[in-house]
Amino acid sequence: MLEQFHVPEDIAHRVEPSVLTETTVALLERSGLTDEDARLAADVLVSADLRGVETHGVSNMLRTYVRDLASGHLNPKPNWRVVRETPACATIDADMGIGIVIAPKAMRIAIEKGKATGAGLVTIGNGRHLGMAAYHAMMALEHDMIGQCMSSCGPRVAPTFSAQKGFGTNPIAFAAPAGEEPPFVFDAATSVLAHNKIGIARRLGIPLEPGWVTTDGTPIMERIPAPPEDVMLLPIGATREMGSHKGYSLGMVVDILGGLLNGSPAGPLAISGKNNHFVAAYDIAAFIDPTEFKQGMDTYLRAMRGLKPAPGHNRVVYAGLQSHETAARRRAEGIPLHPEVIDWFRGACRDLGVAFRL
Repeated sequence: MLEQFHVPEDIAHRVEPSVLTETTVALLERSGLTDEDARLAADVLVSADLRGVETHGVSNMLRTYVRDLASGHLNPKPNWRVVRETPACATIDADMGIGIVIAPKAMRIAIEKGKATGAGLVTIGNGRHLGMAAYHAMMALEHDMIGQCMSSCGPRVAPTFSAQKGFGTNPIAFAAPAGEEPPFVFDAATSVLAHNKIGIARRLGIPLEPGWVTTDGTPIMERIPAPPEDVMLLPIGATREMGSHKGYSLGMVVDILGGLLNGSPAGPLAISGKNNHFVAAYDIAAFIDPTEFKQGMDTYLRAMRGLKPAPGHNRVVYAGLQSHETAARRRAEGIPLHPEVIDWFRGACRDLGVAFRL
């Protein structure tokens, strides 16, 4: 995540990860989740904060989940089930369950199927927001597998040449293990930026860069103050000349696998607030000896890091490296939270009868 979206150090309130986790568990339990599901959900959220992905951690998403559990938009105890299955594939009806619980459970099914067949593929309908997509993809790493996660979201992005929202931010995550190097972990929206970053920009009082948003389909190519919620995002590339058709088409790929493949409406037809997903786990041993693969990954990633930096930069990085470093630092120093987030926790703990320990 760009440095400008992080909480400035001079106002940051640092919290011990375990304390943040237990407070999050307690709030989710009081909101209706079982202890097991609350702990799984809290792990997804706090893992995002540890890796520096505040857009999908407790700062932004926990308040949304607590609100949606109270309103009935999220089902705290869903009767989720597999509705279609083969040895390698499955389709799940999530029964409106919170995505940060259903998606990890679906990924476990994909991993089990992948170990049995070489590749496990699971599509999830009737779903909700799944948090940081990388979390679910990374579950495959400890099994010597490559993980993948996509989320088909309600429309927020204007397709190339469109004056209306046509698809969601539709993130794609991909995780591949290495030996001694931190794993390669890619996680990005198919829009120029994640929608949650607009809220962070408003909280921090920072502008949005040119080419990030539009109001009528014409890219705004100048810096502007963080706009209201109803602004349209642009696809990766921003303009046709810069390749926006590529981001637009990638977003459609996510809609097809995460939406249409499980029978859900997608794109302009998708219902806001209902997110559907696709997860996959590929067994490296089905293709190559895992040790040989990870040695190859180490060599490859080191070659990338060994490239000469461009002027003004001190190193070349790859997807997942900086998040790995941030997680190590935050485990030691605590997770930085904005004062407004601390205030929200204080009020939520009071309202739900949870001890405030932050």
